[in-house]
Amino acid sequence: MTDSDTAASTAVALPGLANPDRRVVTVWSDIGCPWATLALITLHDRARARGDALLVDHRAFPLELFNRRPTPKPVVDTEVEALVRRLPELGWTPWAALDSTYPVTTLPAMEAVQACKLPEIGGLPASDELDAALRRAFYQDGRCISVHAVILDAAEECPHVDAERLAAALAQGVGRAAVYQQWSIAQRPEVDGSPHLFTIGGLDVHNPGVTYHWAGTSADRVLHLDDYRLEWADELLNTLADG
Repeated sequence: MTDSDTAASTAVALPGLANPDRRVVTVWSDIGCPWATLALITLHDRARARGDALLVDHRAFPLELFNRRPTPKPVVDTEVEALVRRLPELGWTPWAALDSTYPVTTLPAMEAVQACKLPEIGGLPASDELDAALRRAFYQDGRCISVHAVILDAAEECPHVDAERLAAALAQGVGRAAVYQQWSIAQRPEVDGSPHLFTIGGLDVHNPGVTYHWAGTSADRVLHLDDYRLEWADELLNTLADG
């Protein structure tokens, strides 16, 4: 089989799951998922260390739509605490604001990330910058990323985002249809959860590098991150470079 045949067969196997550009990694995730945020931080850090260009196509895996409820704060708190114990360099802090200000939804944030893909707002680089800025706002700064003004404040931090055009697009509902369309695709069995990473070159990995276990009784369980391998990020970046 030739390289072109392999690419064609991969494209058939991954319709709608991976960006067709071989330079792009497609990441299905929820901004409110700590594991997805860890994977994206790792991938960006390794790309910068190597001097590699990195294009990320963010696709929504909206946990609240799958689960028919907001993601419970105790669940996220438990995951964040486990990651901070093992990886304090992340700079994350437990939620310190009032519980009443905790994000009840991440859909508006994910809609804004999709809206940024419009060329006039900034395209994929802008979308990736806003995704990262919103994750920082939530995990490091303890800001309520459900709120429109917080989303636009994050957009102002992003060099590639035209924040004024983003605000106008969000006022028209741009991004919402994309999130719901992606939710429909994410229900396919090929997508295992948040995060799941695909490339058109054939990479297919869910929650990469992570090994963890639960300890304690059902009433007092503690999550432990046993190991976190970084090699997966280099393997992914090598795949993009080879493509």
